[in-house]
Amino acid sequence: MLKQTMAGLRVLLVFTVLLGVLYPLGIWVVSRIPGLQSNAEGSVVTVHGQAVGSSLIGIDPVAPDPAHDPYFHTRPSASGDPASTGGSNLGGFSEKLLAQVQERKDAIAKREGVSPDAVPADAVTASASGVDPDISVAYADLQIARVARNTGVPEATVKQLVQDNTTGDGIGIPGVNVLKLNLAVAAAKAH
Repeated sequence: MLKQTMAGLRVLLVFTVLLGVLYPLGIWVVSRIPGLQSNAEGSVVTVHGQAVGSSLIGIDPVAPDPAHDPYFHTRPSASGDPASTGGSNLGGFSEKLLAQVQERKDAIAKREGVSPDAVPADAVTASASGVDPDISVAYADLQIARVARNTGVPEATVKQLVQDNTTGDGIGIPGVNVLKLNLAVAAAKAH
């Protein structure tokens, strides 16, 4: 019995050192490799030395005056709380999910002044994490007229900013990083 207990304690000690000390230390060392440090530290975007967000974590901006909303918006969060992440685990046949999608579609159509049929799917469906930083080009295009109207930036300029901030990152599907686009619009507004 004592022999088994000692063997168990040795295994516990070895795995504690391996997985509790060496593995986290190894991950930290890898995160310090040049080129990886930005991602390891949250890919913080700064403007004039002040952190304004992360290029990898999408948080839906809240307008101070919703009637004059100057921001491009991200995909919705499944949790409804930007501080919390994760999917809803609701399936395609879930009545609750269908009701949420329809509610989001109606709200976005009203905000953008379009028919609910014109609202793209990514505008009303949450990503797996709920904090996707990118939106489809179609969802960005839908928001151009409102953003231009509420910021005073010409619509052609806002459209060009959307094109300038469209990338094929990830799996090659064109997308628009909402934080970078909103910062570009704010810079254009300042000029």
